[in-house]
Amino acid sequence: MMHRAWSTSAAAAHIASAPRSLIASTYKIAALQQPSRAFGSALTKTQVPGMEPTRTSGTVYGGRHTVTLIPGDGVGQELISSVKFIFKAVQAPIEWEQFDISGHVEKDEGLLRQAMDSIRRNRVALKGILYTPIERSGHRSFNVFLRKDLDIYASLSWIQNMHDAEWETRHKDVNLCIIRENTEGEYAGLEHMPVPGVVESMKVVSRAKTERIAKFAFDFALKNDRKKVTCIHKANIMKQGDGLFLNVCREMAKVYESAGIQFDDMIVDNAAMQLASRPQQFDVILCGNLYGNILSNVGSALIGGPGLVPGVNVGREYVVFEPGCRHVGQEIMGSNRANPVAMILCSVHLLRHLGLEDQASRISAALGKVISEGRVLTPDLGGKSTTTDFTLAIMENL
Repeated sequence: MMHRAWSTSAAAAHIASAPRSLIASTYKIAALQQPSRAFGSALTKTQVPGMEPTRTSGTVYGGRHTVTLIPGDGVGQELISSVKFIFKAVQAPIEWEQFDISGHVEKDEGLLRQAMDSIRRNRVALKGILYTPIERSGHRSFNVFLRKDLDIYASLSWIQNMHDAEWETRHKDVNLCIIRENTEGEYAGLEHMPVPGVVESMKVVSRAKTERIAKFAFDFALKNDRKKVTCIHKANIMKQGDGLFLNVCREMAKVYESAGIQFDDMIVDNAAMQLASRPQQFDVILCGNLYGNILSNVGSALIGGPGLVPGVNVGREYVVFEPGCRHVGQEIMGSNRANPVAMILCSVHLLRHLGLEDQASRISAALGKVISEGRVLTPDLGGKSTTTDFTLAIMENL
């Protein structure tokens, strides 16, 4: 069975006849059959605007694309197994270069650097979320370090109601994108203690990087037929830092005025309230790192949870696809209850980025059908199905 080529009919027959334990076992085996080169020890295992696909298509041998893969902590391995299984079913020409890094293990920083070298070679990656310790003695965030060192400066999170979804949501017709600057702001990591008991934490805002992210956001709106960009800030209090961010965004808005892109701005606390009460007013949200992180999580609650929000991090040379709400899911790790939708959608965006439209469309259509039928849903969406059940349901509909 390990070398069996999984067709749609074979998957259906397997579901009908096999006990649940065998399904889960076969699911894990089949996922591992996707071509990959894995790095890491047993200890650590647990259409993009501004970029042309030809610039970032990466390493291709014999028609197969090599993609860097970082499953991440918590439920990361389970979500990536789902993607591998589906990619095998659609015969996606992908070879994984896998790095089993964990944020729980400080010595994995060396492995992280190897993974970053892999991204520099392949130019494209699929990534789960790496744990970041809260303790002062803990290491710096691997997630932030990777984005800053590779200068993947733009983070996008798509907040959108699933078409014909069976679960209840707080609002209908939600369809917005949150674009945040990835490399500075409060996440600059510049903190010090001038005297005992007093900590100063610096927020960095530069004209050059603000211009870059603002241009990216307006380009995104233009290329994706979005009508409005809203800048989120706290310039009434942080008059220089957020004031600079707001003023640069206003200047960029004038450049795109003739293209019909509307622009407005909103103070961040009001934005959180407006997003929760009337999200339909937003189209593209443009903001700094911290504000974007908070608003992405607020937005996810409106549509069904973080398991439904895909995302991508974009730089001039590299693209890293990862869920738009950065939750590790440590509390449900190993329980086979994680929702793989966000990671599957990330993988669909990855395929489209590589020009593999046929496989991307098949997966997207199958995912849409499973969601609209509503028979196989994970617990976070009100269902009782497992990650394995959901993955195999998509298999049936390929």
